[in-house]
Amino acid sequence: MSTILKIFVFPATFIIICLGILTILGGHITPGGGFQGGAMIAGGIILSILVYGVEKSPIQLSHEFISNVESVGALGYILLGLAGLLTSGFFLYNVGTDFYNLIPTTIATLFHYPDVTNAGFIPYLNILVGLKVFVGLSAIVIAFSQFKKNEGNSKEKEKNEEL
Repeated sequence: MSTILKIFVFPATFIIICLGILTILGGHITPGGGFQGGAMIAGGIILSILVYGVEKSPIQLSHEFISNVESVGALGYILLGLAGLLTSGFFLYNVGTDFYNLIPTTIATLFHYPDVTNAGFIPYLNILVGLKVFVGLSAIVIAFSQFKKNEGNSKEKEKNEEL
C-alpha cells in the first residue's frame, strides 16, 4: 500500500473508533446504539487491517482479547436479562425505569442510568451489544486475512513435497 494511504488511515482509524464509541454511548437518546456503534468500531479496525496487514496493524487484537471481550458481552447481556427476569418475571425487563412498578425501589436505583432521559439499563445493553458486534466483525476479517496467508503456505509445502 502507498505511504499516503498509510498516513491517512492511521488517524482515520481512531476517529472512526471514537465515532463508534459515541454512537454506542448515545444510542438510548439518538439514532444508533450497540450494533451500529460496534460495526463502526470494527470498520475502523478493518480499515487498519486492510491497509497495514494483520501483523503490522497499529491496533493488535489477540485471540485471547477477542475471546474475553466477546464473553463479557454475551455474559453481561444474559445477566441483565436475568436481572429483569428475577425481579419482574420478564426477560430483559428494564429494571432501571420500572414502568409498571414491579421492582422494589432499592433494586431499581441500582440499575438506574445517571442520565436525564432515564433510560434504565438500555445504555448498558448498548455497550454489551457493541462489544460483541465489534469483536465479532473484527474476528471475521482477521480470520479471513489469516486464512489466505495459511492457504498460500500450504500450497508452497505441497510443491516442496512433490520435489
